[in-house]
Amino acid sequence: MIGLARRLIDMVVAAIGLVILSPVLVIVAVLVKRDSDGPALFRQERVGRHGKHFEVLKFRTMAVSGSETGPAVTAAGDPRVTRVGARLRSSKLDELPQLVNVVLGDMSLVGPRPEVQRYVDLWTPEQRKQILSVRPGITDPITVELRREEKLLAAAEEPEMFYRTVLLPEKAAAYARYVSQRSILGDLKVVAVTMFSIVRR
Repeated sequence: MIGLARRLIDMVVAAIGLVILSPVLVIVAVLVKRDSDGPALFRQERVGRHGKHFEVLKFRTMAVSGSETGPAVTAAGDPRVTRVGARLRSSKLDELPQLVNVVLGDMSLVGPRPEVQRYVDLWTPEQRKQILSVRPGITDPITVELRREEKLLAAAEEPEMFYRTVLLPEKAAAYARYVSQRSILGDLKVVAVTMFSIVRR
């Protein structure tokens, strides 16, 4: 019953959000297209609930050629990031298209952030079982805490290695902790904190 209620809330809130934010979505899409060649949306295969793969949607923040090469993680000041892309990443507006993923049932508003398979493979078997038992989310507690992640990566001598050995284990532990303690009220608080963080920026 709780799962059904959570799914209903996700669908209703995401659908309303898409309608209300439709002018913003259109404007951002136009800005992305005008800023550099390529599609407005970036699609990437991620691992979802029960290990099922799906395409996560974001506004494209990198040059098309740059998104296909270079490090798998993105640090602040990465030359692959476009001018508009830098603003979108800073404000987190690049994540808005994931409301579509929520409506489609691939994601939830709140849940562990979806990772690519090569990073999921680095989780412990226990973490994979627990984290992948729920839908991934647009936001979650650790995502709010690590909102300066790109700056942390930029300060690292080897960003990819730093992500794999420091940030990824920290995230996985936090994701598992979230899943074990999750509640609808708690999720609403995470959404409120996330929105406040975005507006404050």
